[in-house]
Amino acid sequence: MKQILQHLKTGQMELAEVPCPQVGSGQVLIQTRASLISAGTERMLVEFSKANLLQKASQQPDKVKQVLDKIRADGLLPTLEAVFRKLDEPLPLGYCNAGVVLEAGSGVSDLQPGDRVISNGNHAEVVCVPRNLVARIPDGVGDEAAAFTVLGAIAMQGIRLVQPTLGEKVMVFGMGLIGLVTVQLLRANGCEVIGVDFNTGRLKLAESFGVKTVDLSQGGDPVAASRGWTRENGVDAVIVTASSKTDEIMHQAAESCRKRGRIVLVGVVGLNLRRDDFFKKELTFQVSASYGPGRYDEKYEQKGQDYPLGLVRWTEGRNFEAVLGAMASGSLKVDSLITHRYQLGDALQAYDKIQNDSSALGVILQYPKMADRSVKIAIPQTKSAASSKVVVGVIGAGNFSVGVILPCLKKTDARLKYVCGKSNAHAVKHAAAKFSIENALTDYRVILDDKEVNTVFIATGHNTHAQLVTEAMAAGKHVFVEKPLCICEDELAGIAQEVQKHAGLQLMVGFNRRFSQHTQKIRQLLDGRGCPLTMNMTVNAGEIPADNWLQDPRRGGGRIIGEACHFIDLLSYIAGSPVRSVSAMMVGDGPAVREDKMAIMLGFADGSMGTLNYFANGSKSYPKETLEVFSDGRVLKLENFRVTSGFGFRNFRKLKTWSQDKGHQSEIRQFVGRVEQGGAPMIPFEQIENVTRASFAAMTSASENRVIKIGSLTV
Repeated sequence: MKQILQHLKTGQMELAEVPCPQVGSGQVLIQTRASLISAGTERMLVEFSKANLLQKASQQPDKVKQVLDKIRADGLLPTLEAVFRKLDEPLPLGYCNAGVVLEAGSGVSDLQPGDRVISNGNHAEVVCVPRNLVARIPDGVGDEAAAFTVLGAIAMQGIRLVQPTLGEKVMVFGMGLIGLVTVQLLRANGCEVIGVDFNTGRLKLAESFGVKTVDLSQGGDPVAASRGWTRENGVDAVIVTASSKTDEIMHQAAESCRKRGRIVLVGVVGLNLRRDDFFKKELTFQVSASYGPGRYDEKYEQKGQDYPLGLVRWTEGRNFEAVLGAMASGSLKVDSLITHRYQLGDALQAYDKIQNDSSALGVILQYPKMADRSVKIAIPQTKSAASSKVVVGVIGAGNFSVGVILPCLKKTDARLKYVCGKSNAHAVKHAAAKFSIENALTDYRVILDDKEVNTVFIATGHNTHAQLVTEAMAAGKHVFVEKPLCICEDELAGIAQEVQKHAGLQLMVGFNRRFSQHTQKIRQLLDGRGCPLTMNMTVNAGEIPADNWLQDPRRGGGRIIGEACHFIDLLSYIAGSPVRSVSAMMVGDGPAVREDKMAIMLGFADGSMGTLNYFANGSKSYPKETLEVFSDGRVLKLENFRVTSGFGFRNFRKLKTWSQDKGHQSEIRQFVGRVEQGGAPMIPFEQIENVTRASFAAMTSASENRVIKIGSLTV
């Protein structure tokens, strides 16, 4: 299928061929019939992508600060790699989609194939959208009109925040698409409206909706106009839908208001507000969050948890329905807002039109009646496929896969046949092309069914690891799964059974830190020690919001199971001994998340002990990972996997690497070699199981305030 992508790094726009997304639980698969180009938002994004690096940085000073913090913590080279990797990712354009349901995922019972719907899906022949971001189109509303719904909801949410009453006078700055929808909805609400813009043609269109206008291109003064229109009282409210860098709009909005007037910002303008503007009149100012309540709330948008209607009357989904209802009743007319129509194949011409023709307003993309629903597309290769015995399929095309696993795999002799991602088809296609992978997929079963593939890398959500590991091993594949192995005891037991059935297969978990040259040097220096070790590992993990998927016990397992397992494995590896007891404590009530501020005491079978301090409440400028090992009157200190220092060692003082070495490349290179040459597992399963169970035990110990003993292993 085809999808419109914008490359932020180069500014290039592409009508790309990508595999068709696959529907998941709580999602709806939609074949697009029409989509609307949001001239303001999408033009701004295209212009940003065409700016040079310094211009991009000047437009996002908050991102520059994050980059500087990362340089201090991780070093220059890893930071630059992360920045350029982010810029290299193509961005799907569009968010105003109308089409027909192809398939409803599990948990979606109120939509059926064939239903006409709108969504905030991108400009693509087929889109996959969470249920709460989909609304059914009423009879009598055409596809092209329905494509205005999401944009209309942005306008409606701004109006709801203004809380207009019958007969009030409202000023609207900006007569773009959102502004012209806003004035119609205000008029339908019984308000008198004055519109402000530089574009004479758009102002004439506003006048046809019963709006008084101020033409800035003819020297019009919105402040003077508002005073004359209101008998010097000032307007009751102002809605700003314009897109501009100037601060003057907000100043004029404030001066145009009556005492205790209301201002709501829907667009993007300069916000160096003047205190006197707001102080003297006691004005209120609010920024509208897109479509309405639920926006940017993962529980609402991704998990389908709706807000009770009695408590939150107008969610983003109910705003969609209200806009469609206004279209069906005739109080919102959008046909006159459509100035151009293009077939999807001519999409690049459509974007050229909105960038270079001031008369372009509503630009509709029309789609073929039939869409290619192939889950696989072949990527042209510049050279023939490698003849390696190791033929790889990678499941997962997220940040870690693209940033770590695939670059490391490309440096091996493995033949990369597939990369798969379920719904982010554009990211899968980009990853395949970037790393010379033969095929891009959206259905992982193709990998499992391909007898030529003998090795599977898994880098998906934590809650999918156990299922994919067992399915891949059952299909006779060697498996490398990014940590954690699984997120609960039942899953671990199921994997252990699968390991017993397939003793000849490699099962590797991405405990990469044990493969770092720093860790290897520490092990070497501790050879021949006479007494148990005492170790202290401090992880300055950084805050992750409470609603992030990683914090969800059912999706991410929480940060101790999902991330701290790395450091439990590291301490166990350095001690050369399994964990036998776990005692953990987390902070008391106060933080939104307590579990990621935890101290874990580990007791090992050889008498060694280790303390893992996993803290998410530190400074970003402080090193992320610090390890201290005390042994036989000597101390080793590892700082951020860049510097290892020795104290009390005769022939060792310091190991320093140019950049962080967390062991990823060595780990993956060795794994590919082990698959090719055969041999025992790189990490025996009993060690993997021990570390996994220790991470479970840490959570139990912290919540129940008791020591957990880890006894004999299952295999």
